[in-house]
Amino acid sequence: MSEPAGSARFAARAGSDLRRELLVESWPELGLVAANGPADPSPELVVVDGAVTRLDGRAAADFDVIDRFLVAHGLDLAVAEEAMALPDERLARMLVDVDVPRDELVRLARGLTPAKLARVAGMLDPVELMMALKKLRARRDPGNQAHVTNLKESPALLAADAAEAARRGFDELETTVGVARYAPLNALALLVGSQTGRPGVMTQCAVEERRNLELAIRGLVTYAETLSVYGTEPVFADGDDTPWSKAFLASAYASRGVKVRFTSGTGSEALMGFAQGHSMLYLESRCVSIVRAAGAQGVQNGSISCVALVLAVPGGTRAILAENVLAAWLDLEVASGNDAISSHSAIRKTAKLMGQFLPGTDFVTSGYSVMPRSDNTFGGGNYDADDIDEWLTIQRDWQVDGGIDPVAEGEVLRVRERAARAVQAVFAELGLPSVTDAEVAVATSGHSSRDMPDRDRAADVEAADELLARGVSALDVALALDRRGFVEVAEAVVGMLRQRIAADYLQTAAVIEPDGLVRSAVNDPNAYLGPGTGYRLEGERWELLQALPHVVDPRQLASTNGEIRAIVDTHETARRGDDATEVVVALGPAFGDELRETINGLPHGEVLDAVLEGVREAGGSPRLVRIRRAADVAFIAHDGAVLSGSGIALGLQSKGTAVIHRADLQPLDNLELFGMSPLYTLESYRAMGRNAAGYALGRRVGPVPTELDNFARAKLIVLTTLLHAREAAAVVPGAPAVELARSS
Repeated sequence: MSEPAGSARFAARAGSDLRRELLVESWPELGLVAANGPADPSPELVVVDGAVTRLDGRAAADFDVIDRFLVAHGLDLAVAEEAMALPDERLARMLVDVDVPRDELVRLARGLTPAKLARVAGMLDPVELMMALKKLRARRDPGNQAHVTNLKESPALLAADAAEAARRGFDELETTVGVARYAPLNALALLVGSQTGRPGVMTQCAVEERRNLELAIRGLVTYAETLSVYGTEPVFADGDDTPWSKAFLASAYASRGVKVRFTSGTGSEALMGFAQGHSMLYLESRCVSIVRAAGAQGVQNGSISCVALVLAVPGGTRAILAENVLAAWLDLEVASGNDAISSHSAIRKTAKLMGQFLPGTDFVTSGYSVMPRSDNTFGGGNYDADDIDEWLTIQRDWQVDGGIDPVAEGEVLRVRERAARAVQAVFAELGLPSVTDAEVAVATSGHSSRDMPDRDRAADVEAADELLARGVSALDVALALDRRGFVEVAEAVVGMLRQRIAADYLQTAAVIEPDGLVRSAVNDPNAYLGPGTGYRLEGERWELLQALPHVVDPRQLASTNGEIRAIVDTHETARRGDDATEVVVALGPAFGDELRETINGLPHGEVLDAVLEGVREAGGSPRLVRIRRAADVAFIAHDGAVLSGSGIALGLQSKGTAVIHRADLQPLDNLELFGMSPLYTLESYRAMGRNAAGYALGRRVGPVPTELDNFARAKLIVLTTLLHAREAAAVVPGAPAVELARSS
C-alpha cells in the first residue's frame, strides 16, 4: 500500500513569505521568553532607615550595577511604600480605568521596582495595553519620525528626501552613514533638507557618540537617540559602559541644548548572550527604569533592531507593546519602534504596528523609511516609501492620526527640488565637492540612489574631514544659504540654533511647530480620561488626512460616456409573446439610456449586439424589452421570462451582471447567474445569448464557463454602488415593461 500523498495546500504554505522566518518555542534559560519568565524575580522592596536593603529578590550586598543605579537615582522612596503595597491587580485595573488620571499613575510608577512594573504590565491583554498606552502617552497628539539615508550617501538625494519627509509632517528625521567619515556631510544635507521642507523639524545622525556630540555642539544636528542601555550588567560591561556613563553622556548633550533619548528594547540581552535567564519584558523594565533614573526625556523602545527575535517567541508582539506602556508609565517620551523589518509577512508587520498605531505614541515609528527599502542603510525599514499610500489610507480608515500627512505630487516635487538646490548652494559656498545639476534633477524626481550619478567618494570623505577641521557650524550653513538666496531656509536653520539656546525642546515629548512654538508634555499634555476626552482626530486635521491624492470625487464616477443611445424606447407596453423560440433580452431601467457601458467599460451597444448574435446563432428569436419596475437583475430577468414566448429570458443590469431565467422558477432562483461582470468580454455575452436560446429550444446546455477574481469586490465595490444607484434612480415603481428596438 502506497504512502498517502502530502497536502498540496500545506506545501504551498510552506513556500510563503512567513515560512522564511524561524518561530521557536520559549527557552527561558537563554532569555527566549517574552514575559513572565520562570526566573523573573518577585517584586520586592525593603527600606530600612531610608536605605534600600533588598530590591526584587536581591540583598544590598548582591546588587549589580543596575540595582545600585536605580537605588541611587531611580526610586522615589517617598511614594515607594504606598505604590509597592498596591496589589498587582489593583495597579493593572488603574492602568485601564479611564477615571484614574495619568498623573496619578506616573506618581505611583516612581515608587515601583522593575519586577513590579513588569509583572503588572504582563497582566494586561493586548487591548488593555492599548487602552493604557492611549492614556499614558505624554503629549496630546501622536507624532512620527523618519529615516533618511541612501546607499550612495548622495547629499542632493538626502536633502530632497529630508524635505519631502518634513513636508509630510514628520517631526524628527534621522540619518546614518555607511562610511563613518561621511557623517558631517550627511548631517549637513539633512539639516538643509529638513528646514526646506518645514521649519522646526529636528534631525540627528546616528554615529559614534563622540562624533555625534561634536555634530550636535556645532548645531548640525539637534537631537540624539543612540545612547543604548541594557537590562543586565554583563551587557553593559561588554560595551565598556555603565548606567552612570550613559547618564553623564546624556547630560553632555542636554547641557548643549540637544534633545536626547535613550535606546533600549526587548531581546537585546538574549541576542548578546547575557539575558541571565530572565524574560525580555522584565529586562526591558530594568532598561526603562534606568532611562528615567538617568534623567533622559525619553526612550526609543519597541524592540528596535531585535524585533524579529522577539516575534520569534510566543507573545513577542504583546511584550513589545507592554514595553512601550512601561516607558510611558514612567513618564518618558516614547519613540515606539516599528522601524526595523519585523517580518516578511505583510499581515504580521501590520498586526505588530497596530499596537502603537491605534492608541498612538509620541513617535509611532522611529523611524519610517521615506526612501525605498533598498536605500535604507539602517538595515531595511519596516515601512518605506512604497508603503506611504497604505499608511495614509489606514489613517483614513481608522480615523487615527499616525503622524504622516498626504501631500500632492506637485508639492513634493517642489520641495524636493528646492532642497536639492539649497544643498547644492551650500556645498558650493563652503568649498565642498560640487553637487551637479544632474544630481539635483534626479534627486527631485528619481526613485532611488540607483538612479543618481556617481560621486567621487574619496573626495567627499576628505571634504568631510576638512569641514570638521575648519570648525564649520550650522551658523556657517545659514550664512551660506543666505548668500545664495535661500533666505527662508537660512532663517529656519538660525531658528533651530535659537531653539538650542532656549532649550524648550528638552521637555518630554517635545516637537517644534513651523512657527517655532514648542509643544511637549508640559504645555500640551495628554489628558485622556475616556470617550470624548484627550486627542480626537477631528476638524482641520481630520479634513487634511481624508484628502489623499488618490481619493476621487464619487460624483465624477459612473457618468454617462459619449456613446449614442444603444436602444430606442417604443413606449409600447410589452405583452406575453407566443413564439416558442423567443428569448427575451430584458434590460435594466438605465441600460443604454442613463448608463451606456458596463463596469469594465464595454459599450452597451456592443454588449447587446453580442447577446443578440448569440441568440440567433443558436436558433432563437431575440426580443428586447425594458423592465422599469426593478433594478435587481433577478427580477429583471424573471419579469422578462414571464413575457417570453419560450418562458426564457436573459436579464442584463447596466453594470453588466446577467441572469438566464425561466418563468416557472422563483425570482431569486435561476438557470445561470453571471455575477462577475468585470471579467466578461463580448464573447462571454455572445455565449450567454447562445445558452439562453438553447434553454428556449429545449436543448441540452452546458453552463457558460465562468472566471473568478477574488479582488473584484475590493477593487470595484464603490463603482458598483454608484452604477447601481444610477440604475435604481431610473426605476419607476409599478411601471409595466416596454418594448425596445436596437438603434441603428
